[in-house]
Amino acid sequence: MYRIKKNDMVKIIAGNYKGKTGKVLAIYPDKDKAIVDSINLIKRHTKPTQDNPKGGIIEKEAPIHLSNLALLHNNEPTKVGYKTLKDGKKVRYAKSTGETLDSL
Repeated sequence: MYRIKKNDMVKIIAGNYKGKTGKVLAIYPDKDKAIVDSINLIKRHTKPTQDNPKGGIIEKEAPIHLSNLALLHNNEPTKVGYKTLKDGKKVRYAKSTGETLDSL
């Protein structure tokens, strides 16, 4: 179970994009990487296809390692922990404030 999930707001804490923030678009658990919106853009040379008849150079996001991301809570980076509620549900919480991150 990963501490960062799809649609979370994260801050980049290391690398070329250090200090920037963005929304997580996808998580790749087998590679320990995530794609963040408008971060780590690469240029991809594509051949013409039926979907893209012209082909050409497109820009898209490349994956970033999860260790370079920090979850944002109240616009501040925070560590994430897990706790079990009285009804037995496991939820994520922000260690800095103690508030739950998952909607109940």
